Amino acid sequence: AREAERPRTAMAMAWRAAPRAAARLLQGRRGIASCIDPSTGLTEDQKEFQKVAFDFAAKEMAPYMAEWDEKEIFPVETMRKAAQLGFGGIYVKPDVGGSGLSRLDTSIIFEALSTGCTSTTAYMSIHNMCVWMIDTFGNEEQRHRFCPSLCSMEKFASYCLTEPGSGSDAASLLTSAQRKGDTYVLNGSKAFISGGGDTDVYVVMCRTGGPGPKGISCLVLEKGMPGLSFGKKEKKVGWNSQPTRAVIFEDCVVPVGNRLGAEGQGFSIAMQGLNGGRINIASCSLGAAHASVLLAQEHLSVRKQFGEPLANNQYLQFRLAEMATRLLAARLMVRNAARALQDGREDAAVLCSMAKLFATDECFGICNQALQMHGGYGYLKDYAVQQFVRDIRVHQILEGTNEVMRMIVARNLLQG
Repeated sequence: AREAERPRTAMAMAWRAAPRAAARLLQGRRGIASCIDPSTGLTEDQKEFQKVAFDFAAKEMAPYMAEWDEKEIFPVETMRKAAQLGFGGIYVKPDVGGSGLSRLDTSIIFEALSTGCTSTTAYMSIHNMCVWMIDTFGNEEQRHRFCPSLCSMEKFASYCLTEPGSGSDAASLLTSAQRKGDTYVLNGSKAFISGGGDTDVYVVMCRTGGPGPKGISCLVLEKGMPGLSFGKKEKKVGWNSQPTRAVIFEDCVVPVGNRLGAEGQGFSIAMQGLNGGRINIASCSLGAAHASVLLAQEHLSVRKQFGEPLANNQYLQFRLAEMATRLLAARLMVRNAARALQDGREDAAVLCSMAKLFATDECFGICNQALQMHGGYGYLKDYAVQQFVRDIRVHQILEGTNEVMRMIVARNLLQG
């Protein structure tokens, strides 16, 4: 029994080291096939951002990914270390503590970080989206009040749009904000809020007017406000390094000075935030898929069946080739959408939807195929490929389900 256990133990140890090894390979050193090298086509500055992110993923995230998942740890101190590298407000203006980088730079960074821990990186992407919304739509007082502590990740932010009765149909949200003098009184609740209860700032979409999108406004709430409370911590399939709770408002009084933009502008703010959020979450999917391709590549090389390495099996060779091809196609689509959003192109919103749809579907398929290639080992929690599968699955649901992405693309095509 001990002899039989040795190969499994050795293989598990090699697997656990694989994310770090993968990150080192991805830093531009040879050893990874150039056809899927994520640094191809990048500027020298972008390669440097990418290297810093891969180093951080390898040293500060990958060694703890399984523990954060198993113990449901929200790695606050690790994220604050990431913020010291400029990752707390990547596409936020520098005058309030942001890094002032482009959407493409941001995509490159999130892809690299996600190879270390997809769940944690996905939360960081949501946090970055919230800070950008305050930076972009807030007045100068709001920008300087909220953004510096968020960019440093001294404080953390959550995005509050989804409700128990309105998911894909976000414009039907019911959380109400009644104006009373220089305050709003909020009543209602939000569901599936990443970071809920553990974060400090809540960017909340609420109804200040009539039905439909034009009646929605955006308020920034701070933890500790009377009437703001949270539901139980949800038990999830993946994304376990970030807490998820309902956010509840019971006669919660918020100053009018905490409103972003004008009354009725909230839905537009929410959707513009989601355009970037879709690129961000697609980028996190790319990182998980890339790590999974490398893990599958390694496993096929070391695992023997029928007297020879699995890498000699032509069927598995073909599947690996398909995984690499789909990965590259997804990466190119995401980076194209990031450039379009940065440039303010008219087709940016639909390109973001296409990229989110394609990348999250394809990357989940890649991770799932990598698990299959690991056989029974892939289903063990000793092997992190299963965690990439669990963490990436929700990307097809959040930031707008992939069914909604199809609706957006079809609507754009049929309006032409």
